[in-house]
Amino acid sequence: MPSSSSAPSANSSIPYADVCAVFEQIEGTTKRLEIISYCSEFFRQILDRSPHSLSTVVYLFINRLGPDYEGLELGLGDSILMKAVCESTGKTLANLKKDMQETGDLGTIANAAKSSQRTMFKPQMLTVDGVFKDLHTIAQTTGAQSQSRKIGLIKKLIVNSRNNETKFLIRSLQGKLRISLAEKSVLTALARAFAMHEADIEGKSVSEEKLKEADVIFKSVFSRVPSYETIIEAALKYGVKGLTEHCVLVPGIPPKPMLAKPTKSITEVLDHFSDLDNHFTCEYKYDGERAQIHMTEDGSFKVYSRNSEDMSQRYPDILSSINKFITPSVKSFIIDSEAVAWDRQKHTILPFQVLSTRKRKDVQESDISVRVFVFVFDILYLNGQDLLSKSLTERRAILQEHFSPVEDCYGFATFENCREVEAIQDFLDQSIKDNCEGLMIKALDGPESHYLPSKRTQNWLKLKKDYLDGIGDTLDLVVLGAFYGKGKRTNWYGAFLLGCYNPNTGEYETTCKIGTGFSEEVLEQLYKELSPLVTSKKSYYKHDQSGPSQPDVWFEPKMVWEVLAADLSLSPIYKAGADSMPKGISLRFPRFIRIRDDKATEDATTSDQIIEFYKRQASVAGQSKADDSDYD
Repeated sequence: MPSSSSAPSANSSIPYADVCAVFEQIEGTTKRLEIISYCSEFFRQILDRSPHSLSTVVYLFINRLGPDYEGLELGLGDSILMKAVCESTGKTLANLKKDMQETGDLGTIANAAKSSQRTMFKPQMLTVDGVFKDLHTIAQTTGAQSQSRKIGLIKKLIVNSRNNETKFLIRSLQGKLRISLAEKSVLTALARAFAMHEADIEGKSVSEEKLKEADVIFKSVFSRVPSYETIIEAALKYGVKGLTEHCVLVPGIPPKPMLAKPTKSITEVLDHFSDLDNHFTCEYKYDGERAQIHMTEDGSFKVYSRNSEDMSQRYPDILSSINKFITPSVKSFIIDSEAVAWDRQKHTILPFQVLSTRKRKDVQESDISVRVFVFVFDILYLNGQDLLSKSLTERRAILQEHFSPVEDCYGFATFENCREVEAIQDFLDQSIKDNCEGLMIKALDGPESHYLPSKRTQNWLKLKKDYLDGIGDTLDLVVLGAFYGKGKRTNWYGAFLLGCYNPNTGEYETTCKIGTGFSEEVLEQLYKELSPLVTSKKSYYKHDQSGPSQPDVWFEPKMVWEVLAADLSLSPIYKAGADSMPKGISLRFPRFIRIRDDKATEDATTSDQIIEFYKRQASVAGQSKADDSDYD
């Protein structure tokens, strides 16, 4: 392990310089296996030296302050960081902005400015625990004079930083380490480290089979209990093989939701489920916001989004009526549902656009004008029992037994166990009449019907009527840049550069330029929301380096849009999937549908999904390769 100082004794704090040394190694390679090796070796030695620090180290590696459901974020803009850098190093703001235009990396600029400084006293050594504590303090600082207090804390970190510590401190404060370190790689490295550590204790070498087994166990456990401190504590106490038994589903820690794959036709559905003796069910696919609702043993309730964000304060009306939905036998639960906008006079579903007008923070129930209805479609946990491995038939029966519909508030997802093409088509048509997106088709019985957290599987298929003739689904893409408008759009951005997310590299890969589907009102709104996000091009944006495809402005990756496309084609300009394909993949005739406030950018459509869409499209069309004549 890289070390900047003499090795501390067991359970002493780890120098932050050691973490930065590993970051430097990772930054010097693009090979995923090398990256995993650097991480796992470091974690392994942390287990030897200071196991109590491992969860903190892991959070520094994934650049987060804790589990997603705790909702703790730094939320610092470049302006506050630039001010802190200037005050710490003596660099003028004008020179800093000039350097930013040239390099686009505030961390590297701050590092150079700090290195050129002469100091009278040796700075106090930064430690992993100390840095993490200061980051928490910065995130929790609110109220009067909070900005100046945050700047003071940042300056203290910069002043005490040495060598490359400054670079990685600033990048951490910005929210992106820029070293292509994906969380999937960190989780794999953590699993390997524990497997090697256990082998070290036993004086044995560890086989590749044992390493792979540990990886499977850690990923499975993390999908159910996405809390590194919980998993690490359990692994230290019970070992890798004891994780499955001792690190279990529990209300208050939201498991990653199960996801569906798109399908392009009813016959495709029947072909797939014929292998399962047609044990499947069709269920309305509601156009709202995924809501995972928890009741803990102490009787408290929480609502979580699909990306584990705590939405309890956003939906006080969901929680205020939930006691009417549960029966006296219920002591604790985790249910999966969709919250939709609801017209209480007509008792009908309203469009998603209506739901999106609700306030997202500090919601008072008395001020709510857009009401919601919660359609519950699954149960994962009840009264201390994990239900993930029960069949969907059994889980539905448990729901019906322990919960009762509440008029205009709660109910069960509408379903029908269709078997014929005509019956499925009729049910699909009825779902559209009832203001739904289409259908979810799910395996009913057997292992295929088990609830698999975080898995996107063909045991759940989504069938959307509007997209049966296209690629089978809409895409959720990240807004990376914009082009200034012309004519009627002169005062706003007229078109936008969008990209998908690559979870293996942590990069955003461009996939289209979009200018269709926007009203003037929407363009005006987008200009107001995106203008504060203008920044220099990020090193983790993969796009053609020159030519007319370069946007006029680049944005911080903060906004996700749902986009419809006619089909996909290969492109020399756009870079989605370019690492695995002869060229990148682009969307043809993309059209803006809506903003996806419920999705983080890391939850956007992935490059692997786009490759899958492209290959399915080409095989259905009977093409050996797609037409690459349309690159825009």
